[in-house]
Amino acid sequence: MAAALCCAALPALAQDAESEDATGKVAAGKRTALSSKAAIDAYIRAHRAYEDEASAYWQSISDKRRARFAKRRNNVTVVLDDYVLTQPPIYTGPPRPPGYIPPRRDPTVPRLPIPGIADFLKAAAAHYSFVPERPKTDAAFKQSYAKVAAAAGLTRDQAVRIYAFETGGNGTYDGQAGIVGNRPNARPISSAMGYNQLLSTNSVSLLAEHGDKFVAVLKASEVAERKIAALQKMIAFSRTVPNAWGEHDKLAKTTQGGMGIHAAALDRDIGPLLQTQKLLDSVLFARMKGYMQPLTAAKLEMMNFTGDGNGFDMVLMPQEMRDQVPTSNFFQRGGYERNPIARRTGTVAGLFTAIETKMDRASQAPGAKELAEAF
Repeated sequence: MAAALCCAALPALAQDAESEDATGKVAAGKRTALSSKAAIDAYIRAHRAYEDEASAYWQSISDKRRARFAKRRNNVTVVLDDYVLTQPPIYTGPPRPPGYIPPRRDPTVPRLPIPGIADFLKAAAAHYSFVPERPKTDAAFKQSYAKVAAAAGLTRDQAVRIYAFETGGNGTYDGQAGIVGNRPNARPISSAMGYNQLLSTNSVSLLAEHGDKFVAVLKASEVAERKIAALQKMIAFSRTVPNAWGEHDKLAKTTQGGMGIHAAALDRDIGPLLQTQKLLDSVLFARMKGYMQPLTAAKLEMMNFTGDGNGFDMVLMPQEMRDQVPTSNFFQRGGYERNPIARRTGTVAGLFTAIETKMDRASQAPGAKELAEAF
């Protein structure tokens, strides 16, 4: 009987142990869930406070920029108080809890994939029956680019130093941002391509504004009629929307016709025209604003880097102000947050120094020397 009672008790004891273990696991799970929820709530509160502060900051950047541009239009002197003089706020709250994925800022706008060269070529073939005539070597493209740039009035120093800054001194005419060397599985980080890192939106805008001039140049060069005909189709498509950056941006990023236009940057005849015109537009913008001094490579790059309006704002800024004005004044929030140079340098003076330093160093690279020799 004692043995029987003992045997009967063993399963009962085991069941009690299992029950206690299960209860403990449930309790631990609840504690973990509560802890996780608390961590998420704390993160959300901290991040919301940061976003409120950041939104107010970037709104003030936009307001000050709008006011500065109005003052310049009315020939009123821009002073230090016309800029935001503090750096953008930095998030210092708790880290994002593991496994928590915050909602996107604007879930209604889908994130478009960044196309690569193969996508541009495919779109150009499908939409325009256009296949760019590519040079046999990068040196051949440099020769064409130097000839077009010199004829337009750009100096060797401007072209070479901007090429050095944008590509590190060894970039190729078909080099796309994010695709460095032969890294496996490399993906583009933007549509920027070539010696001046033209965006696909640049290609659309340049054809819309200067396409007729490009056609005239190609006709004078006795380029094949089929290439001219394809270019004319691209020009016509670029003009199906108002002549505004936002409209050109939509074409370039959301339509096959706009995407196909960017393939023209790879053509040995059209590519140099696009690369040159992008820099020439900045020179002409400065002249139109009354700046008749020759633009140094760094000043021209500043306009190429941040856009003509913002870049020219920095070009005009007195040296004593450059040390005090944050670079954030010349960017949209998204562009600033994606730009390590702008964030790292902090001020306009620091940005100029960084550009000059990189130009000095990268101008000694083989690719930059090859471009210099092409002039």
